[in-house]
Amino acid sequence: MTAAQTPLVVVGDALLDHDLCGRAERLAPDAPVPVVHGTRRSSRPGGAALAACLAAADGRPVTLVTALGADPASDTLRELLAGRVGLVEVPLEGGLSSKTRVLAGDRPLLRLDDGEGRAREATPEAVSAIAAAGGVLVADYGRGTADVLRDALAHTAAPLVWDPHVRGRPPVPGVRLATPSAQEARAFARQLDDGEPGEAAGLRTAARDARALVRAWQAQAVAVTLGERGALLSHGETPLLVPTPAAATGDPCGAGDRFAAAAAGLLADGALTEAAVQAAVHAATRYVAEGGARAVAVPDRTETAAEPPGDGDTTGDAVRTAARVRAAGGTVVAAGGCFDLLHAGHVALLQAARRAGDCLIVCVNSDDSVRRRKGDGRPLVPAADRVRVLRALECVDAVAVFDEDTPERILGELRPHIWAKGGDYARTRLPEQPLVESWGGQVLLLPYLDGRSTTGLARRAALAPAPTGGHRR
Repeated sequence: MTAAQTPLVVVGDALLDHDLCGRAERLAPDAPVPVVHGTRRSSRPGGAALAACLAAADGRPVTLVTALGADPASDTLRELLAGRVGLVEVPLEGGLSSKTRVLAGDRPLLRLDDGEGRAREATPEAVSAIAAAGGVLVADYGRGTADVLRDALAHTAAPLVWDPHVRGRPPVPGVRLATPSAQEARAFARQLDDGEPGEAAGLRTAARDARALVRAWQAQAVAVTLGERGALLSHGETPLLVPTPAAATGDPCGAGDRFAAAAAGLLADGALTEAAVQAAVHAATRYVAEGGARAVAVPDRTETAAEPPGDGDTTGDAVRTAARVRAAGGTVVAAGGCFDLLHAGHVALLQAARRAGDCLIVCVNSDDSVRRRKGDGRPLVPAADRVRVLRALECVDAVAVFDEDTPERILGELRPHIWAKGGDYARTRLPEQPLVESWGGQVLLLPYLDGRSTTGLARRAALAPAPTGGHRR
């Protein structure tokens, strides 16, 4: 982003999103459905509110103009937005729309939707905010906010980006950039009787749809987002394909909002449309790779108040720590091991890992995992005590316990930027390395202090002579 960032006004329908995230390892005995256990519940701004938070995370001042009411969901969303963006409200008729996703890892299994509230009317404060804007993003989710403010949006002098929804109306004439997904562009083009109803949304179709929408909407440009393939930018003639810089795996929820927010901010700063779209594709790819919408989520208050259990099941705290640091633009570092009989070599490794980023999360093998790796005589120290000692170190921000032989599952939830290991792995390709690199992470080897090992400590302790007398202390 540029050094001098223009304030942005985001206009649209805010939603409240919840995630119930756990593990699914078996089917229910009474029906062929997955059993999700170990769930952690978090809430986050959705819809236009998510777009506003993502734009604010770029460091620019953001004002969200949206419809909120007196219902509990609206109150919760106000709390989530406090301190992140400025808020200008228009009245909401009915309850705020919210959705709850049930996920196993990154894979959604079910979604529950509640609330059918719609914006009732414009307010002078909302109209004034749009009139004074340096840049405007419309994040339309088909619930009326853009409709009641349509006249003000049609007359704004600021660069206007419109992210449309098939349940909403088309953009006002003259928008600088419209950003439908391929499926949305196909649906809008069918409304124009352009193309066959069953036609697949490939590149040729997207190019034709974009050209048709530029003309029908009188838009200066249309960028059709294509997911992992990038975006197709059209001014009405030969389109420009802007590919993603790398393949990104992860939760794509909110990637369209990330794309639109980045493009709107850059156009407000004076960037050319082609440059803004290219940067927006990069921003959306990075967003998916770094965990998607869960990076702006916060745990529900009931979960926050709970003390982590003594058996070391602190994964929820570790995931929240990673999400918080990532949302603030920081670097998440993770390190792993058994950490049985913590010694100077462990401490030196963890201190070096912490200096590589903005937080350090330690992934610890469970007792069963250590036993499978080291034999029946290990661990010498149970997981709950190992976690307590690690959490007491100043360089450690959070601890997560995993029960598998390797930490791929927990790494998939944390998505660290750096996975730190001791230098004794220098000639070995770690099994988790391809996973870490799949979201753009880096495996980092750190020097290991010679002559320090848990096995050596245990052997010397076993050979030490027993005390023969004296006072017991």
